[in-house]
Amino acid sequence: MTHHSLFATRIDQSQIENASLLDDLEAACWMIEDGDQAGHDWCDREGYPGDTSYASLDDLPDRAPAFSDLVTVLDQKAAMFAEGQHWDLGRGRLQCDSLWINILGEGGHHSGHIHPNSVISGTCYVTVPDGAGRIKFEDPRLPMLMAAPPLKADSPANSGRFFYMAPAAGDVLMWESWLRHEVMASRTEDARVSISFNYALV
Repeated sequence: MTHHSLFATRIDQSQIENASLLDDLEAACWMIEDGDQAGHDWCDREGYPGDTSYASLDDLPDRAPAFSDLVTVLDQKAAMFAEGQHWDLGRGRLQCDSLWINILGEGGHHSGHIHPNSVISGTCYVTVPDGAGRIKFEDPRLPMLMAAPPLKADSPANSGRFFYMAPAAGDVLMWESWLRHEVMASRTEDARVSISFNYALV
C-alpha cells in the first residue's frame, strides 16, 4: 500500500543567536511602550488585554536601530521560508510591510485570527517567562471536518485539529498568513514581549 501525506502546512521555527540584539530589542520595546499613548488608548478602547503598537505605530525601524536590525534578520528568514515553499515570486519580492510590539501580562491573550493581505506572518519572541501563553495553530481544514470522528488520545501531535507551541526567547516563528492562530492566556505576572510582523509580495 502506498501512503501519501499531502498539503502540508509549514511553520518555520528558528532562533536569533545574537544575544545583544535581543537585549536591544527588549530595551527598544519598553522604550516604545513607555511613550506610545495612542497605543495605550487603543488597547483601552478595544479591550486588548495588554499593550500593542499594532494600531498606533507603523515606523518602528525608524524609531530604534534594533528594529531595523531585526528586519534585516527577518528578510533572510522570509527568503528561506519562500524557498522552502517552492514559491515562484516572478519579478516580485517579499517586503516586511508591518512590524508591531505585543506585551502581555497575566491573563493576556489574543483570540483566533489570520493576517489578511500578507503572504508570510510571524513573531519574534523577545521575553518569554515561565507560564506565558502558548501559541495555538488551527487546522485549516477544520470547517470541513464536521462529520470526522474524534481522534485517539495517543494520536501524534501533527494529526491534531490544533497544534500548540511554547516558544522561547529568541525564537522566530513564520507561517503563511492565512493560517489561523491565537495566543493562549498567560499565567504569570511577568511580561511576555514579542514582535509580530507581516510580509507582502510587492
